[in-house]
Amino acid sequence: MAIATRQAEMLITTYLEMNQRADFAPAFIKAPDIEIVNMEMPDLGFYKFLYQAVGEEWAWRDRLQISNAELRAILSSPNTQVYVMYASGSPAGYVELFRHADDSVEIAYFGLRRDYMGRGLGKHLLSFGVARAWEMDPDRVWLHTCNLDGPHALANYEKRGFRIFKVVEEPMPDLYA
Repeated sequence: MAIATRQAEMLITTYLEMNQRADFAPAFIKAPDIEIVNMEMPDLGFYKFLYQAVGEEWAWRDRLQISNAELRAILSSPNTQVYVMYASGSPAGYVELFRHADDSVEIAYFGLRRDYMGRGLGKHLLSFGVARAWEMDPDRVWLHTCNLDGPHALANYEKRGFRIFKVVEEPMPDLYA
């Protein structure tokens, strides 16, 4: 009981990285109804829909706290790429990549809408995102997850070849309460 209480009171953020392309263990699935499309033009309404539809259950709040101008600047940056997964024509999830000045690529956001979980789409979308990240020729690809994210997130990242490089524990921020 003490462990469950402690986890609810603490935010535990796990940082993972992949330092060479050879570490990547993709897991693509064959599904004729699946298509992943680059969101070439920043569409704030659609992006916010995706962000909320994917992240609301996991307490994603960051992008809802910034202005539309800030969000448009992020999404319009040549360092940002957003790919949307469609299943039978409906948006199922997305992966967002961001190239940092240190020549790393971060998988900044990644996830599926609840109705599309449990079909292997998460490992497929993550594999797609990691492959696109490596195409940007970075020194490393990295991401972070936390104890508020989906229960299979960390295992999916590790199965794709990511390794933990840092874990940070802090009191749960008011933003996530």
